[in-house]
Amino acid sequence: MRHPTEGTLRRLVDEPAGVADADREHVAGCPACLSGLATAQRDAAAVSTALDTGTTPDVDAAWHRLSHAVAVDERRRATAAAPAPARRWRNRLRSPVVAVVGVAALLAGGGAAAAADWLQVFRTEQIAPVSITQADLVALPDLSAYGTAQVIEEPDVREVPDDAAAEQATGLTVPQVADLPGGVSGDPAYQVGDRATVEFTFSAERAAQAAAAAGETLPPPPAGLDDGRFRLSAGPGVAAVWTSGSGAPGLVVARAVAPTAESSGVPFETARDYLLSLPGLPEDLAAQLRSFSGDGTTLPLPVPAGLVTSSVADVDGAPATVLTSRDGSVAGVVWVTDGVVTAVAGSLDADEVLTVARGLQE
Repeated sequence: MRHPTEGTLRRLVDEPAGVADADREHVAGCPACLSGLATAQRDAAAVSTALDTGTTPDVDAAWHRLSHAVAVDERRRATAAAPAPARRWRNRLRSPVVAVVGVAALLAGGGAAAAADWLQVFRTEQIAPVSITQADLVALPDLSAYGTAQVIEEPDVREVPDDAAAEQATGLTVPQVADLPGGVSGDPAYQVGDRATVEFTFSAERAAQAAAAAGETLPPPPAGLDDGRFRLSAGPGVAAVWTSGSGAPGLVVARAVAPTAESSGVPFETARDYLLSLPGLPEDLAAQLRSFSGDGTTLPLPVPAGLVTSSVADVDGAPATVLTSRDGSVAGVVWVTDGVVTAVAGSLDADEVLTVARGLQE
């Protein structure tokens, strides 16, 4: 049997009930793991001593104070500078990570379904990881380098009292957890978000300026691409969140209508081939996107290289992507069924999140 991860050893100190029996037995009979456990215990003791104020902290109260402070600050910002929500979403659209997702969705492929004057160029039927390095994020221009993005529909994420209210707000069946993993207990809090839609208009002028800033020359855009519009939509969605003993999320089960993309008439092949040729897109990232099939059904999922590992699994017959932090302290699994994406994640190991995922009840 492989040695338990450093995260599992730390969990034996902080939350022993959440560690699998097989890991416990291995550690008990393994000198190397016992040494690692002793180190984790010494670290925990040192931290406890440093933080000891002579009083017993009220974690729940602290968490509520923090949540309240954040909410108050958000309301203050919204009141002081309306429309702050729209600006916040516009700022998020400029981020390199969002650029990766947006460009990747447009490059992933296209279907033949038409909706009014829009042509569907992407629909999510499965998810595949795309490795992103810190250098990629630094090198990748934000979306404003290639055109303008406008928020058409905002998600309006909010808490609702129970699963019935969540289903009514989203129209989605809220998955029920059959058996909570060790270390997770109680009832979840439910959050919902409405459908989010963003429209992106490609600008050859802006793209040329971005290329020039990088010391490159922009390839001539094909007919119809300049001022061509792309509309990306996702949601509505719902998340059930269980807090751990520390007040942080211990388990999250989320479900949402999977992302789709449409264009104002630009054929998918035209956009794909041209966008992959643009200066500024890291070659390794472009190579990963080129490896995707052209049927327009695979959603790229950016994964931080060196920090998260990915693997494949099966959840009730659907291909799933399993993500695990390098230290093993956090894991998640995500899959798509009938145009709906479901994810399970938390302060668990990969086996635990898969057990929860495979045991979900509708």
